[in-house]
Amino acid sequence: MTLLKLTGVNASYPGGGQVLHGVSLEVTPGGVTAVLGANGAGKTTTLRTICGMTHRRGAIEFDGRDISHLSTDRIARLGIAHVPQGRGTLTGLTVMDNLYAGAVMRRDRAAVQRDLDACLQLFPRLGERSNQMGGNLSGGEQQMLAVARALMTGPRILLLDEPSLGLAPKITREVYDAIATLRQETGLAMLVVEQNAALALGLADNVVVLENGRVAAAGTAEELTAQDAIRRAYLGA
Repeated sequence: MTLLKLTGVNASYPGGGQVLHGVSLEVTPGGVTAVLGANGAGKTTTLRTICGMTHRRGAIEFDGRDISHLSTDRIARLGIAHVPQGRGTLTGLTVMDNLYAGAVMRRDRAAVQRDLDACLQLFPRLGERSNQMGGNLSGGEQQMLAVARALMTGPRILLLDEPSLGLAPKITREVYDAIATLRQETGLAMLVVEQNAALALGLADNVVVLENGRVAAAGTAEELTAQDAIRRAYLGA
């Protein structure tokens, strides 16, 4: 069974050249798929394409439904939560208001409160800084806030774009430990874009390696790490 499936997806930006060339990948319910590759490989564009932010061709299915022609807001309403590179913190709002902003389209207040409590348990530092402005948080705290705000939408799948980018090693580990806990406790499916292969491989079931917008290698994390040529060329080992 597949929750998210891309088949032969091409993508480009307005006024620009083609970035993705026939990309295919899958995320299973409760599974984690990592998208690896160097800068400029097309990793971020892959997530943006799923969310309807590029000109795209090819098949994109979510829970068996074709979403390749839907708008970004309609895609989000289906339960696809995107944590963008750069975090997207609402700097003029407090931490708590940032979290409630993630739940703005939800009507079940009791469920929202449960999710808020779960987010603050997952990221205790956010509770300690609940009344601080988002723009005053450290980079690591803003990354935690971005993940938590996405969780407040009540998603079925989480798209994470370079969650380790710009973070100190200790904070990176803290963020990834929280993501691993989230997966273990909730079974939330994830598609993780990452340049740090070691981090992603420790979390993912399946891996897709992009090179110049094309799939250079794909398989389970175990299969790819067992292949010396793939490991040396793409996984930094």
